[in-house]
Amino acid sequence: MIHPAEPPGPALLSGGFRPFFLAAGLFGLTAVPAWMLVRRGALELGGPFHPVDWHIHEMLFGYVAAVVAGFLFTAVPNWTGRMPTRGRPLAALAALWLAGRLAVAGVPPLGPLATAAVDCAFLAAITAMIAREIVAGRNWRNLKVVVPVLLLLAANVAFHAEAAMAGSSDLSRRLGVSAGVFLVMLIGGRIIPSFTRNWLAQRRADRLPAPFGRFDGIALGVAAAGLAAWVGAPGTGLAAAGLALGGAAQAGRMARWRGAATWRSPLLAMLHVAFAFVPLGLLAAAMGEAGWIAPAAGLHLLGIGAMAAMTLAVMVRAARGHTGRSLVAGRGLSLAFALLVAAALLRALGPLAGGLAEAAVDLSALAWTAAFALFAWRATPWLLRPRVGRKAPSSAPR
Repeated sequence: MIHPAEPPGPALLSGGFRPFFLAAGLFGLTAVPAWMLVRRGALELGGPFHPVDWHIHEMLFGYVAAVVAGFLFTAVPNWTGRMPTRGRPLAALAALWLAGRLAVAGVPPLGPLATAAVDCAFLAAITAMIAREIVAGRNWRNLKVVVPVLLLLAANVAFHAEAAMAGSSDLSRRLGVSAGVFLVMLIGGRIIPSFTRNWLAQRRADRLPAPFGRFDGIALGVAAAGLAAWVGAPGTGLAAAGLALGGAAQAGRMARWRGAATWRSPLLAMLHVAFAFVPLGLLAAAMGEAGWIAPAAGLHLLGIGAMAAMTLAVMVRAARGHTGRSLVAGRGLSLAFALLVAAALLRALGPLAGGLAEAAVDLSALAWTAAFALFAWRATPWLLRPRVGRKAPSSAPR
């Protein structure tokens, strides 16, 4: 892993993970409470979206896009051996992300076309810069990561167009969720067995996780086909069957990673637990398409469980590792992750609670907010301060 000397200037602009993980953490902390106020009619937004569309859009193209940018601007230099994006270009990208959040919220009020241009510029810039670095570094095998980022950009463009023409999103929200889930399957499916293999090898384990190989490629293709059917033919048997097969394929991948052996390392176990929401969410989405359960259950298991929990786990690990700290989660961040898992389950299972359904939604929002409050409290000092020397592993809970 490359850790070049940090340049002069603010530590916040010395690495891509710093401003974008900080932005994602603070946005996660504020966006859901804002949504709950909007939901109750206590807050009005002046942007171009229906309130539900604003909530979905900002979780996908605000929060998730920020984490994706932070991860890729940190990972790509390690893949290519090229210098990372730092300083003013990084500040400009962060400002572009913030401008998109303000434009979508109607601050200042812009027309639909101008809002779309401001908002979509961030993902367009990320896609172009990441593709340029991978091509310049001749790191061809990682060029595939550009595809789901391009899909996320396409979903954002489609979201604006669909909202302007139809009044609300439908196809584009499923495309956005599918792109986010595919990123989790692609990137998570590489880093989780790799990190687990390294950790178990250090402990001289007899069995190690299977590395990424042909089986993973087939499983990704099956899941991608299921998601494509869900995007293009919702409410059909084809979509239900495709999602169910995709969920089974991802469960098969997980069975090869030895997740049960990582319980002594919460920081590593978090990644396995978060990925488990991919097959769980896909299977729940299949049941929703078949009319057996509410469709929102699958969406929230994928959105809060697979995407938010995975991104939180990745941010914790990367923020500690890339600032020179030991790879130990500690009690506070372990609790943050547990709260996010609880938020996913409460929101997905809430409709089954009958008269307590609204209380389950409120508890889910509270658990989400507490999770990101803990993350912001612990991680903000690491992201704002220069890298420190790697501490020796301690006996503290990991």
